[in-house]
Amino acid sequence: MTPTTPRRDPYDTFRPVVGAWVAGGMAVACVVTFALVAIFSPMPLGSTPALSLVNRAGVALIGVAGAAFLLRYAVLRAVPSRSGLRVVNLFSSRDLEWAQIVQVGFSGGAPWAVLELDDTEELAVMAIQRSDGDRARAEASRLAALIEHHHRTAGTG
Repeated sequence: MTPTTPRRDPYDTFRPVVGAWVAGGMAVACVVTFALVAIFSPMPLGSTPALSLVNRAGVALIGVAGAAFLLRYAVLRAVPSRSGLRVVNLFSSRDLEWAQIVQVGFSGGAPWAVLELDDTEELAVMAIQRSDGDRARAEASRLAALIEHHHRTAGTG
């Protein structure tokens, strides 16, 4: 650890950096692009102004829906506590006790960290993304240290 690097609380929330910025930028681009298409697309021949307005609103709403989906990436997180880990992924969240987690790592070519659980199941931790480079490795190490600490204090490791 360098002298300029502040010490982090081991129980700080895990969050992605690069993926969240990309998703946010793409959400803005999605809204802007679909809004421009809705505003500047020509009215089809034989279409009434009311129908054209409905079509334009529909196009704009598709952009908003796409942006909402992309912004879902902003809520990815893994929240450690003294009792366990809450993993919030894109479409699901799960609460785990420390004893349920065997290990953490980047298995194969997975784009995010993966927890190996005591029931042989694997759970993605989308909050620790390989695209974050050294930061992702440091965060995976911090999570591994928490798992080891809780296994040692519980007498299970």
